[in-house]
Amino acid sequence: MARVRIYLDGDSCPVKVREVIFRAAARREVPVYVVHQGRLRLPQGPWIKPVKLPPAPGAADAYILTHAKPWHLVVTRDIPLAAELVERGVPVINDRGTEFTRENVRERLSVRHAMKQLRELGLVKTRSRFSHRELRAFAAVFDRVLTRLLEESG
Repeated sequence: MARVRIYLDGDSCPVKVREVIFRAAARREVPVYVVHQGRLRLPQGPWIKPVKLPPAPGAADAYILTHAKPWHLVVTRDIPLAAELVERGVPVINDRGTEFTRENVRERLSVRHAMKQLRELGLVKTRSRFSHRELRAFAAVFDRVLTRLLEESG
């Protein structure tokens, strides 16, 4: 039987989102592999598995791509990483409650590239605010996807 686990792209994940993930992991006894390169304050516990990587470009993405399977859940803001994982059948959500699918991830990737070009040209400045509304949206989607994976795994 496949064991559900969570891979968290930890460096860019808001603290409040990490807290939601850690509480759910403890309650449901699901290990969380926190993949990071920077310094993170992580709670101790049997379900939290820190994966500290050297500060090499793409190291966290490579680790997640190597280890994540279709019965795992990945939480990341990284849309190119999400696109590659979705193509491999791995469930992926971002910290704002978007579940990436084959239907939406390519569009998200295109928007990301267009926004990057506009920022480079100085035409757009983005400020990302993370509010309680986004946290609630994340918690709802996270719970739904994790429940589905746990039910599928028996």
